[in-house]
Amino acid sequence: MNPEIQGRVYPATAPYLVGREKIREFARAVLSASPLHLDPEAARQAGHADVVAPPTFPVVVQEATLAQLLADPEAGVDFTRVVHGDQRFSYTRPIVAGDELTATLTITAVKQLGGHSMVTASSSMTDASGAHVVTAISTLVVRAPEPDEAATEAAA
Repeated sequence: MNPEIQGRVYPATAPYLVGREKIREFARAVLSASPLHLDPEAARQAGHADVVAPPTFPVVVQEATLAQLLADPEAGVDFTRVVHGDQRFSYTRPIVAGDELTATLTITAVKQLGGHSMVTASSSMTDASGAHVVTAISTLVVRAPEPDEAATEAAA
């Protein structure tokens, strides 16, 4: 893992159009039975334009930003060693069906801990007007090679 990528900002992703059925599918996958996630009329009665995405939905959009990191040869991330360490969200407003979200990834920290690398990536998401909606913050752990693997790699 290259610590020099700390502070790197990747290009904005293509806009992601949040669909009503995607929200419903995600809600079912996370076992949410909230009518706000499933019923447009219930969401409208609660003051929203359409169904509201569950709080962890931004991971769907964040996936495209993290793909940029993983594909960056300068980052030096061995995907076979990546485990997800932490996930957080900071909302300005809820995501609703019909939102068109664009995400920009910033590498906010790269640390070494016990031979492992930890990279914190912040994906800031804005709507079509450019207004902030949510920031998804992930920490990925890139595990160090096992001692026998490290010896094999060094010999190669």
